Amino acid sequence: MQLRASVAYEIDATESLSRLRVSHRPSLSVSMHLCGQPRPSVVRFHVGNRGPFGCLPDCQCKRLHSGWSLISLAEPLTQHGLIAERILRSGLQLQPNANLSMRIHSSVVAFFGSWFLAACCWAATAHAADPLTFRGATMGTTYMVKVHSPPEQPEWASETETAIDRELRLVNDQMSTYLKSSELSQFNASESTDWFDVSADTARVVAAALQLSEKTDGAFDVTVGPLVDRWSFGAGERKNDVPSESELDELKKSVGYQHLEARLDPPALKKDIANLRVDLSSIAKGHGVDRIVDLLAGRDAENVFVEIGGEVRVTGDKSGKSWKVGIQRPDAGGQELMVAHKIRDAAMATSGDYRNFFEVDQQRYSHTIDPRTGRPVTNGLASVSVITDSCMLADGWATALNVVGREEAMRLASENDLSVLIVQRLSDRLVSSGTGELAEYADVDVPSDVSVADDAAKKSEKAEAKTFAQRMAPVLLMTGITFGAVLLAMAVGVIFGRQAISGSCGGLNAKVDEDGVSRCTMCSTPSEACQELRDKMAEQ
Repeated sequence: MQLRASVAYEIDATESLSRLRVSHRPSLSVSMHLCGQPRPSVVRFHVGNRGPFGCLPDCQCKRLHSGWSLISLAEPLTQHGLIAERILRSGLQLQPNANLSMRIHSSVVAFFGSWFLAACCWAATAHAADPLTFRGATMGTTYMVKVHSPPEQPEWASETETAIDRELRLVNDQMSTYLKSSELSQFNASESTDWFDVSADTARVVAAALQLSEKTDGAFDVTVGPLVDRWSFGAGERKNDVPSESELDELKKSVGYQHLEARLDPPALKKDIANLRVDLSSIAKGHGVDRIVDLLAGRDAENVFVEIGGEVRVTGDKSGKSWKVGIQRPDAGGQELMVAHKIRDAAMATSGDYRNFFEVDQQRYSHTIDPRTGRPVTNGLASVSVITDSCMLADGWATALNVVGREEAMRLASENDLSVLIVQRLSDRLVSSGTGELAEYADVDVPSDVSVADDAAKKSEKAEAKTFAQRMAPVLLMTGITFGAVLLAMAVGVIFGRQAISGSCGGLNAKVDEDGVSRCTMCSTPSEACQELRDKMAEQ
């Protein structure tokens, strides 16, 4: 028989209790209160698990041990001839009377149990609000995809991750200049001037690049591959030297977007110079971003952040807030953000001289090549960031504007409705210019070792980095404060009500320890103290 809470029973004392035999069970504790009631004929019993039980609210035996008296009906008090099992089966009219102390205990446990359960549910919900994130390597760099509030479908995450990897491998197989088996590499290796069949995706990207070349008068040119390789920024052998003017003039003969054509139906490419080569590295990453955004839209993902090598496109929002996209300070030695800008349903790409460059004789050579001169740009632009609808176009425009210089870049941005942020190096300072929604960061002179929005960006990053433990901290704090307040209220009630909230088990849990002293396993009180209590009660 197992009872989780103490229950008090009333019986008429005129019943003959001495006729009941003793049959003690180890798992059962039976206790009897002999309270000095106005009606001495009423005897009250507590039946429950082993352990201390409180007195009833109307108990008059406050003058005894800890404000209440307790007699164990188990051994050694067999002279009472009482047994819980026989009492419960004797047919006497027992009337339940809830024990106040156990009621308080159960209420407190229930309260804090419910509180903690609710807190855990809240924390779990907050944790569940974190985005579903996919990471990997592609196009010689890395990618990151975040999806907020993804569809609640079985296997959606694993199937989406597989689809993302498959799509990015397809982009590589189509447009990589590093893979000899790619469509673009095969086109470059061919010396034929006839139409060369390619996928519809490759044809569309090359067609978009040719349109951009027309708008920038050749400042953006995807046929710049031979020059890129000679300056050791392509797939060829790395050479940290500066080519001669005659060498550059010879290479420029095989460069020029005017010698390239793209056909969409049926998709194909054509060149009128046998050794013409195409390099889509300045636009392919942005195209890959667009492909992943379209893929996720087809899989019912509405709140998406996709980034490949720093080129970003977002859709929807992040838990009701706009996505924030950072623009790094043009400093090869640091990772600080210069700007943390909010965007929605748009793309941002940045091109600069601070990531990929080499130095010869203290001269810095950027990876951005001006196809018109055959040399790396020297216009002083540290970076150009562009916001527009398509990440492919943002990627291409960022490269083009980085080539033409500040004044021409501002003109082209205004003509083509682009939001741009241009950062230029002036001696030991950075000067920013902007249009559209990025104009708010313009006209700010920044020392080269200070970032414009560094503090705000760091605060944003810290806010984004909240862990599950940090979310639980306020909950635990409030739980502790509430628990302390309840304990304080209970203590006040005990002091002014002159009622104790604990007592002795009457020796029921006594056990002889190694030194031969019999102590209570619940409260460590020597059994002699419990015997003294029983003696006092027997005298009543």
